[in-house]
Amino acid sequence: MLHSAKLPIRQYLALFARYLRPQWRKVVLLTVLLTASVALQLVNPQILQQFIDAAQVGAAPTVLIRLAVLFTVIAFVNQGVSVLGTYFGQQVGWTATNDMRMDLARHCLNLDLSFHKEHSAGVMIERIDGDVNQLSNFFSQFLHLVISNLLLLLGVLAILYSIDWRLGLSITLFVVIGMVFLDKIRRWAVPHWKQMREMSSEFFGFLGERLANTEDTRANGATEYVMQQLLAVLRRWLPVSKRAGMAGFSMWITTLLVFALGNAVAFGLGYRLWSQGLISIGTAYVIFYYTGMLSQPIETIRTQMEDLQRAEASILRVRELFERQPSIQDGELTDLPAGALSVAFEGVSFAYDDGPCVLADVTFALGSGRVLGIIGRTGSGKTTMARLLTRLLDPVNGAIRLSQVDTRRLTLATLRSHIGFVTQEVQLFHATVRENITFFNPGISDDAVLAVIGRLGLGDWLAHLPDGLDTVLQGSGGLSAGESQLVAFARVFLANPGLIVMDEASSRLDPATEQWMEGAVGQLLAGRTGILIAHRLATLERVDDILILEEGRIVEYGSRGDLADDVTSRYHTLLRTGLTEVLA
Repeated sequence: MLHSAKLPIRQYLALFARYLRPQWRKVVLLTVLLTASVALQLVNPQILQQFIDAAQVGAAPTVLIRLAVLFTVIAFVNQGVSVLGTYFGQQVGWTATNDMRMDLARHCLNLDLSFHKEHSAGVMIERIDGDVNQLSNFFSQFLHLVISNLLLLLGVLAILYSIDWRLGLSITLFVVIGMVFLDKIRRWAVPHWKQMREMSSEFFGFLGERLANTEDTRANGATEYVMQQLLAVLRRWLPVSKRAGMAGFSMWITTLLVFALGNAVAFGLGYRLWSQGLISIGTAYVIFYYTGMLSQPIETIRTQMEDLQRAEASILRVRELFERQPSIQDGELTDLPAGALSVAFEGVSFAYDDGPCVLADVTFALGSGRVLGIIGRTGSGKTTMARLLTRLLDPVNGAIRLSQVDTRRLTLATLRSHIGFVTQEVQLFHATVRENITFFNPGISDDAVLAVIGRLGLGDWLAHLPDGLDTVLQGSGGLSAGESQLVAFARVFLANPGLIVMDEASSRLDPATEQWMEGAVGQLLAGRTGILIAHRLATLERVDDILILEEGRIVEYGSRGDLADDVTSRYHTLLRTGLTEVLA
């Protein structure tokens, strides 16, 4: 675990440079506004001193009125400057944090499947959104508020030194002592805030997963068990929350003690200087006023340090996320032959992390334009083969070639643009039918979309939608399983790849719906190489070759016709026994 003390200042500066440089004009304007506010705050007490001293000596009412009006005008201008500073600060902060969210989301989408298996969707939402939210104030106000309030602090001390060096020295000592205490408490508190963020991630991850599976939980009577788990998470969260809260409270109480000490010093020194005739009553009041003003920069700096606790913990977690690099590296080749692609596995082996071997020395060759059916029991490695083809995973040993080209030499964009991958779980978005089919590509015309829909037999379905292509789908729950699969087929049609991989795409369909889809599958495979991962023998009637996996090894491979006629083959045995399911 990274510790806050190991996070150098350059990490903060790197974040500022990366996310604030594009907004440098707004940052400069914000700096000007905050500097102007500091100057106005230092000027106004001087006017107040003149007012008191003028009243003490019986100055004309016009002089007092003029000073009072000037004091009021400067106060109003200062408030206006503060409002503008807050507005631009928030705008800068949200722009920076939104850019960071985009970078984190893009980075996580490029990470390996192993990373996403380790982190639930709820945890990732909290990491990408929750941690970044904590940095909003860090980007928008932290540096500017700290600098402006340090300037205010130094300005007040300079004025107090100009009145009397003993006064300035005394107030300086209490400021230094207060700031040292604040910094020590901040260093002590950061680990507690980091634990708080981690517990928050765990809670939202747990809650997101359980709410997503409400149907199964209730149907199987597991509600009480889930509530017990929730209670256990909350019990672990409570002491962490207490420690984090005490850290913030410690900073607050330390600041109050410093303010009380400062006021006592101001009263004592002001009275002594006035009693010795060294200062006027107006100056004595201004000493107390300026000392009271010190509470604002110290309190602001304290608040910013408290926010820095949260920001620092979030920066650590964001940095950890950015430092997680994908093991799958992009290739350099961008060319593959157009049309159907040949596929070759050459001694391919794979294991997840340090686990048992999922695929062992898998070798076969599939000619371009042919369709391969892969069957095997659950856990035999069928889906792993599909993931290796699309480089969601890379083999531990061996090579995979498309038209004689090693897939690791191709750029990921090139590889995936030549492969159409259809799974049993189709991801639909809360967007229009057009956007779901085109994957938000505005360059695809409506005529092209309608042509594909017609070829797949979705014309009647589209005609019954209230707004046609503009109908908004309600995510993955908006269509039946068959309709969702046909939308996935339409996506592949528009991409026009040379290789189609279908990973048990019909496993969730009833036989009638599967029969309805047969025409669409035929259209999809026409003129392309196909790999069908199946658990129903009926799905294999259209394939040219059969590959049977068992415990990650090929136990049978050959032409479907030859294997069907060979009474010694496993495929023939499956056909003879009349099994419709091959996963049992």
